[in-house]
Amino acid sequence: MSKRSLSFICQNCGAPAPRWQGKCEACGEWNTLSEEGAERAAGPGRAPRKGRPFALEPLAGEAHDAPRLASGIAEFDRVTGGGFVRGSVLLVGGDPGIGKSTLLIQAAGSLARAGHRAVYISGEEAVAQVRLRAERLALRDAPVELAAETAVEDIIATLSEGKTPRLVVIDSIQTMWTDTVESAPGTVTQVRGSAQALIRFAKRSGAAIILVGHVTKDGQIAGPRVVEHMVDAVLSFEGEGSHQFRILRAVKNRFGPTDEIGVFEMTGMGLREVANPSELFLSERELGSPGTAVFAGIEGTRPILVEIQALVTPSSLGTPRRAVVGWDPSRLSMVLAVLEAHCGVRLGGHDVYLNVAGGLRITETAADLAAAAALVSSLAHAPLPADAVYFGEVSLSGAVRPVAQGAARLKEAAKLGFTRAIVPEAVRGEAGEPGLRVSDVANLANLVADIAARGKEAGKTGGQDG
Repeated sequence: MSKRSLSFICQNCGAPAPRWQGKCEACGEWNTLSEEGAERAAGPGRAPRKGRPFALEPLAGEAHDAPRLASGIAEFDRVTGGGFVRGSVLLVGGDPGIGKSTLLIQAAGSLARAGHRAVYISGEEAVAQVRLRAERLALRDAPVELAAETAVEDIIATLSEGKTPRLVVIDSIQTMWTDTVESAPGTVTQVRGSAQALIRFAKRSGAAIILVGHVTKDGQIAGPRVVEHMVDAVLSFEGEGSHQFRILRAVKNRFGPTDEIGVFEMTGMGLREVANPSELFLSERELGSPGTAVFAGIEGTRPILVEIQALVTPSSLGTPRRAVVGWDPSRLSMVLAVLEAHCGVRLGGHDVYLNVAGGLRITETAADLAAAAALVSSLAHAPLPADAVYFGEVSLSGAVRPVAQGAARLKEAAKLGFTRAIVPEAVRGEAGEPGLRVSDVANLANLVADIAARGKEAGKTGGQDG
């Protein structure tokens, strides 16, 4: 009898180790090595599989766009690039309770109502629990086929019977297990083996499969990173528990863009699409308050206006605090350094807090000018114009550099009723919106001087009123 082969696998990064040790040498995490059985190889009674030749295709030939199937949810289709591609595999990750299962059961119900076969397989909930959610979402009449199963071989055998499904939802991949691997469900080896079997079925049958993945405490999809390389698209479902907004973002997409986002609002009837996110993010804006600036940003091809809030207050600590939510902390440190070095704004003895309203996360550098305006406005107690938007990149020399798609940003601002835009010099030539006055700024010092003068006028007015 052959001895069972064992190995130690890191549950964080998937790296193997010859023996157990406290720290993984590949990723540096502690207490993540777990003993697992190796994949079953051909034994004495099993002949090794012989390879078979296959046909090779020339590089030249007709190229056709991948046929797509619209999900019926416009925001979902925007992120995927137009719908589900036949035979594609998508990995959807997000924090617990963010709404992944709700979004996918809505997509499956929409496809089923359109006459396509949709299958929802849950490894975490019973069929009765899925039915309760569907009833709450008014999807009880949708002909979605349900199952509560975790054995991958049984799932593939069931899906292979009858008509090929157009959409299969696996919730979640961490609960699946396959006979080809001797380890517990949820381990790195099981997740990789189960995903490989499901991907092989999708490519062979043409069914589109969505895998739901758990995330770690830092927001990364749990399990081996090799799964992200195996699938065709990786979607991240983001949002704060205290906000009703949810953002679906494409991290990887072989069949579409990776810079598009879909915006949803969590309601009692499930997730509702937000066709105009700018109006929603600005709906609860407090006018005339110091430390707030409206940023005209771009997410993919969609312009989005969002409020940036700043609070600058004297610090009682030896090392002042720097807290930021929704923006890059290193970018905030750079803007603070430029304000102090080139604009004479002394912030070394102040605590600085920066927040992007609505739970949205901004990644583009065009937010530098809006963040700087909000910071100086809070420090000088000078409210910014309520009808003004800001965008522009700040360089280390203090110059304001141009950013892409300035015309689209200005058009969105004019559509929402803004009458003034503070932009880099190079963007002024793109201004063509009626009713929108564009003011260009060459360097950050000019903007700081303008806000400081506004603060002195506000102080004089306040003194006269008193």
